[in-house]
Amino acid sequence: MHPIDLGVIIVYIVGCTAMGAWLGSGSKGLKGYFLGESNIPGWAVMISIIATETSAVTFLSVPGIAYRGNMTFLQLAIGYILARIFVAIFLLPAYFKGEIFTAYQVLQQRFGAATQKAASVLFLVTRTVASGLRLFLAAKVLRQMYLATQGYPVSSGWEMPIAIITIGLFTIVYTYLGGIKAVVWTDVLQFFIYILGGIVALAILIGEVPGGWSTIVKEGLAANKFQVFDFRFDLTIAYGFWAGLIGAMVLDTGSHGVDQMMVQRYLSARSQREAAWALIASGGVILVQFTLFLLIGVGLFVLYQHSPPPVLPTKDEEFASFIIRYLPTGVLGVVIAAILSVTMSTVSGALSASASSTVNDLYRPLFPNTDERNLLRLSKGLTAFWGIVQIGVAIAAIALEKAVIDNALAVAGFVTGILLGLFLLGLVSRHSGQAAAFIGMIAGLVAVSFAAFGTKLAYPWYALVGSATVVAVGMAVSLVLPAAPRKIIDTNLQHES
Repeated sequence: MHPIDLGVIIVYIVGCTAMGAWLGSGSKGLKGYFLGESNIPGWAVMISIIATETSAVTFLSVPGIAYRGNMTFLQLAIGYILARIFVAIFLLPAYFKGEIFTAYQVLQQRFGAATQKAASVLFLVTRTVASGLRLFLAAKVLRQMYLATQGYPVSSGWEMPIAIITIGLFTIVYTYLGGIKAVVWTDVLQFFIYILGGIVALAILIGEVPGGWSTIVKEGLAANKFQVFDFRFDLTIAYGFWAGLIGAMVLDTGSHGVDQMMVQRYLSARSQREAAWALIASGGVILVQFTLFLLIGVGLFVLYQHSPPPVLPTKDEEFASFIIRYLPTGVLGVVIAAILSVTMSTVSGALSASASSTVNDLYRPLFPNTDERNLLRLSKGLTAFWGIVQIGVAIAAIALEKAVIDNALAVAGFVTGILLGLFLLGLVSRHSGQAAAFIGMIAGLVAVSFAAFGTKLAYPWYALVGSATVVAVGMAVSLVLPAAPRKIIDTNLQHES
């Protein structure tokens, strides 16, 4: 790899780490470390939401969806936008009542401490697995790209553990030192880096196609690449209108409504109003972002019709093969930095959220008299701990078959439906207690596991299966084992934080 490209990558990693540590250096106490004193502007929260939900896998695989199919993937964004409006109206107010640090403290107020702890543990396990595997997949792609640019065969070697450890450690450093402020503001930088990388790659791609953009439009239309809507009602189709409208809406309500990694960002905003604006606006930006990467996929399809590569790229490698073959020196470094940026953003968000949940949901209820200084020291230690665990998951994944990795990612994704079901149960039922919540959770896990591994149901429907099962079973149990009537989760805002 050219020294200029390596220089760009090194400057990005070191600069990002230094910037994050500097921006978060003024944070004091738990509220400063985990919530940024609830003083982060809405536009930065919005960008952080987008950067956190965008992984290196998304950056590289979404173009492949349009390359091999069309733009029906955009239908998922319809559900995403509707979900964020729902969360802003019905769930955000509960998070801005009083002073809380995590989403699961709301469950403690509604069901009790045991439900809070169970939800927190479920979040910690699945988030660690998901982020560790995303770290592994990003390192794998980067390693393959590096070896390909050097002309080396792509085979297992020492490079993978080194790549994983390097990315993981730099991310741990700035998250450890700067807390949520470092996470959010580096997310802002990382967002602009990967969007710039995508735009530059698309511009170069258009220049490589004979006839440019007009040829891409003409041949893309002829190949039906610009199709957006598919109204067939088929539960096995992931990118259909109904899967987007209903399945993706429930999925995104779970991932953005009850996942601590996202809720932590809302709580860092200056007010509920700014958090709601940031959340809803992020849905529109995600739609534009998806469109950018899908257009890259259409362009790749047309380019390879005119200039086919020696070996046609395999699934999810379409964009990576273009990056290796066509990007000039300097630009290649920027795009690889973009791939690093989306990985570091996801990992850093998971570290801060995991440390916050561990401290506030598991430790503080057991040791309520621990002073602020020791809690802050513990929080930083847990940030490093969860980072090391994620690195361990990523290294362990090297030995796994691809099918196992795909299944693990599916498990991490559909658990959000279980957590959403708990919140919905607390919203609609006054007589559901901890017994109903626990039995509902177990039934939801069984139902969604069967849906994922025992049927051909497309993944956008998993969250609906899980959340609906939790609510239905929880309410049925409450008829047999009714708890003392308790106030439902309160969504009427009394004051703004």
